Amino acid sequence: MFPSLLALPFLRYYKYMLNPFPEFLNYAPLAPFLLRIVVGFIFLELGVLKFKSEKSRWMQSFETLGLNPATFFVPLYGFLQVAGGVMFLLGLYTQVAALGFVIFTGLELYVEWRAGAVLKRDLTFYLLLFVISLSLLLTGAGAFALDLPL
Repeated sequence: MFPSLLALPFLRYYKYMLNPFPEFLNYAPLAPFLLRIVVGFIFLELGVLKFKSEKSRWMQSFETLGLNPATFFVPLYGFLQVAGGVMFLLGLYTQVAALGFVIFTGLELYVEWRAGAVLKRDLTFYLLLFVISLSLLLTGAGAFALDLPL
């Protein structure tokens, strides 16, 4: 399916590892694709919520954190999440979007850990988004992306 990717020597390690289904490793480029699509929809929704139902809560959170004027930063943050979500869905500049999300979710993770009452989300939620974004930063877009190397 992906002969050019499987020709790389470091991707042929599965021939020497104990694995009950070694044939499935041929589909390794699909794993980042699946993560990218799911997280793209999550960030798209989170960005839209900053313009709609959660806007007042995020304004209060940004003011509590000292990010003033919140009327500027909340829509900017929402726009960046929507834009990054679309970039993930298209597979366009995936590693650039992932770097931004690693930084943003890392900060949200820190804020949630230190002051859980500010953002009122689950710490596990931010940890999961952080790790998936970090994974996409390190592995790239995977299959079916606009930024696949030629």
